[in-house]
Amino acid sequence: MSDDLYREVILDHFKNPRHKGTLELCDIEAAGANPFCGDEIKVTVKIEGGAISGLRIAPQGCAISQASASMMADALEGKSLDLVDSRIAHFRAMMLGSDGGTGAWLDEMEDLKSLEGVKKYPVRVKCALLAWNTLTEGLKEFRQKGAAGKVASEHIEKSGQDD
Repeated sequence: MSDDLYREVILDHFKNPRHKGTLELCDIEAAGANPFCGDEIKVTVKIEGGAISGLRIAPQGCAISQASASMMADALEGKSLDLVDSRIAHFRAMMLGSDGGTGAWLDEMEDLKSLEGVKKYPVRVKCALLAWNTLTEGLKEFRQKGAAGKVASEHIEKSGQDD
């Protein structure tokens, strides 16, 4: 893709964000902010059968932050949590340059490639990663609650067996 086409993709996602809004009934509700530039985001997620069945974004801030959030929602909604983890890692690697973002880009992730040019401006990388980091924290909390709930229910079952 040419730089002009990349800019068009970013502007399209900024002006016409996908999956914008919030889910009232959700398993994850996470908020993130970049205090250096004022970007903010709220991410709500519904999980069913080990996959993201609904993902909504409520971003405020610069074009890069909002476009990245829109692209993230497009790339991750409907995907298994394992695949979500893999795609988050892939995007982070591309943006942070840890492996140059190597690996094949799937068709549904192609728009994300347009954000690679942001690496030229290190301050803006945080803008592009805000939604992804916020979702990552939400998933981490969701998994911790799930594990804590499992431990609590196992403890209740075991204590009930002692009677």
